[in-house]
Amino acid sequence: MVVGAGKVAARKIRLLLKVKAEVTVIAPHTSEQVDAIRLTTKIKHMDRLFEPEDVIGYTLIIAATNDAEINRLIASCARQNNIAVNVVDRPHLGTFTIPAVVDRAPIIIAVSTGGASPVLARLLRTHIESLIPSAYGKLASLVRQFRQPVKKQFPLLDDRRRFWERALRGPIVEMVFSGRERDAKQALTDLLVAKEPTFCRGEVYLVGAGPGDPDLLTFRALRLMQQADVVLYDRLVPAPILDLTRHDAEKIYVGKEKSNHSMPQLKINELLASLAKRGKKVLRLKGGDPFIFGRGGEEINDLTTQGIPFQVVPGITAASGCASYAGIPLTHRDYAQSCVFVSGHIQKGLIDLNWELLVQPRQTVVIYMSLVGLPIICSKLIAHGARADTPIALIEQGTTRKQRVHTGSLTTLPEIVESNVVEAPTLVIVGEVVRLHERLSWFPPGLK
Repeated sequence: MVVGAGKVAARKIRLLLKVKAEVTVIAPHTSEQVDAIRLTTKIKHMDRLFEPEDVIGYTLIIAATNDAEINRLIASCARQNNIAVNVVDRPHLGTFTIPAVVDRAPIIIAVSTGGASPVLARLLRTHIESLIPSAYGKLASLVRQFRQPVKKQFPLLDDRRRFWERALRGPIVEMVFSGRERDAKQALTDLLVAKEPTFCRGEVYLVGAGPGDPDLLTFRALRLMQQADVVLYDRLVPAPILDLTRHDAEKIYVGKEKSNHSMPQLKINELLASLAKRGKKVLRLKGGDPFIFGRGGEEINDLTTQGIPFQVVPGITAASGCASYAGIPLTHRDYAQSCVFVSGHIQKGLIDLNWELLVQPRQTVVIYMSLVGLPIICSKLIAHGARADTPIALIEQGTTRKQRVHTGSLTTLPEIVESNVVEAPTLVIVGEVVRLHERLSWFPPGLK
């Protein structure tokens, strides 16, 4: 039974319904939140004030009214009848408190401060949730399937413990986390019957490191970064992100700059496969997103051919991250209804793009790798029909503390950039949305 029907009561009701409790609500008035719950679930509502005899027949009671005296009465009646009772914001009146819960069923983690600070408990729960992938529940379910077979195979407790420590510290866990539950089950079966495990071969993690700010990494990216044996990284991965990889991991620089490729792409592909075949967990860390001008498709194509397991973790691409930190929305109802991503890479002195496509009205054009070719880009856009005063921005080292945003027009920006010392990486945005930069800019240089 929940007495009260405000916002707090609604939270308690949702929690009770999640564990399939039969809930009765007593309150003369209900909030919008409780009304919404009643529309989609079966709860009983008594449209009146609480009476002492209402406690009879219930297993658990929550007092969640905004009247301290009524809450005190509810607690007293529950105690007299030996019924568990929780009083919201008055833990000393009740017989139990409700913890903040991390639900990875069948794994359940409860965080409680004994009623001292529910807000602190929720903050700690959020931190724990960020560290524990949701797939831990699937892992626990898989382990449960093998409990009896393992017990039969290893009668001694110490032997069982060693078996599970080996299984749960190896690649089987990552198989579950990446959705390969069938492979994980087979690998666990092979380990149990003492065959050569199917997971002796390594794995490649193709991970997007985002545009520069470490806070923009995904949870999965961070987890894989911290368990890889070898890291292959490019020049767009800044030091603060590289520092988040395992300190004892071997780090190999494979970056590419204009006229300076430290390692050709084919060699990178071969190295990824070679390391994985030696049983290594190999992290291929790429700036931005590996599937947006990152040549990620080429690298995993070779792995597929050789039957080497891999997984791809998307990252926030520079277009999205840099535009957001510069206060330039890529689409906007009043300025642009579409957005195009292109590469400004120069080959043999030319930039081969579909210029007619790029000068369409009410469109944003984002150009990667465009610093060297900026004068060519601007002149080509004008030559194919773009207005000379079309707004354009060049974002330098976006999302980092060194970020600078240079704005102008197709006519003026090349001179503006030439008169400044601009350091890669850079991103160019062309379109009317650039006009919003001055008003929406929120990330000042040196903020982080």
